[in-house]
Amino acid sequence: MLSEVGLLVRLVKLIDKVPAPPPPAKRGPGKPRKYTDKLLLKALVIMIIRHLYSATALLNFLAQDDPTVRALRLLLHEDGDFPARRTWERRLAVLPERLPGLIGYFGRHLVALLKPWQWHGRAAAMDSTALRTAGGVWHKKHRANGEIPHSSIDTEAGWSKSGYHGWWYGWKLHLAVAVGWVWIPLAAELTAANTDDGAVAPKLLEQLPAEVRYALGDTHYNTPEVRQDCNAHGIELVATRRGPHPHEDGGVEVRRIFHKLRSQSIEPFNGLFKDVFGWSKNMPVKGLKKSQLFALGAIFLYQLVLLYQYENQLEGGKGIKALLRAA
Repeated sequence: MLSEVGLLVRLVKLIDKVPAPPPPAKRGPGKPRKYTDKLLLKALVIMIIRHLYSATALLNFLAQDDPTVRALRLLLHEDGDFPARRTWERRLAVLPERLPGLIGYFGRHLVALLKPWQWHGRAAAMDSTALRTAGGVWHKKHRANGEIPHSSIDTEAGWSKSGYHGWWYGWKLHLAVAVGWVWIPLAAELTAANTDDGAVAPKLLEQLPAEVRYALGDTHYNTPEVRQDCNAHGIELVATRRGPHPHEDGGVEVRRIFHKLRSQSIEPFNGLFKDVFGWSKNMPVKGLKKSQLFALGAIFLYQLVLLYQYENQLEGGKGIKALLRAA
């Protein structure tokens, strides 16, 4: 039976069970950080679920006289101390640099727990999905002339085009997801929309579990550089080939099976992810760092829900939108 403690409080407490990567062998210059990344992740989870997009909004929320809020505020203390507003702002601003590594480490842990490939081949699918910026669009003619017609324009975003979305201005969320009985995000990066998918692929491949034997992608990943990087990780790249259809080489039927598996995993996951967090139209924030913070933070939260479902013997990957709304 689940505890009477509120769902949001249970999710935040669960972060203490998330494995943390080992600290670097050599610490950088400057004073050691007083507060851990886990404390920042707890705050970020609260911010995403409650739609709080600044440190000030978080602190205003935590000032409420409510039993759930009081419990959450206690969870945001370390060694009896609670960070000041400037500390929250400073630490949240640099958290995006660490989120890809935290997501990759957590993804490998979830693979060990959930065994997504117990009845499936050990494949991961890679793709990028469009996230439009919350600011106005910066048209190319104005960008070329260095003109910013309106203060709402997000000058850090970029333009891109796809067959499904057409032209959009904003960001690309690059993902690798386990192809199995449950979709587990294994790696994530967020870039401006005009970033080539193949250029980001090496960062995704670095985070994949050692069990992965096949990386599935579309034509953007079918480059000698990505193939070489896959080979270095002991992974076979299966990517859509360029040229007129139908292809008639000897491996076309096998590739067709893999492409179907990819279309049944990463593509529906992208749609599910944006639907769960309500980002089908645009992101709620502007700027690259803030967009990375909340987009990658949402991937971490999705992973956290998978862990919550495992801990409470719930069916993995089902009803995530309803669960988060209940929090």
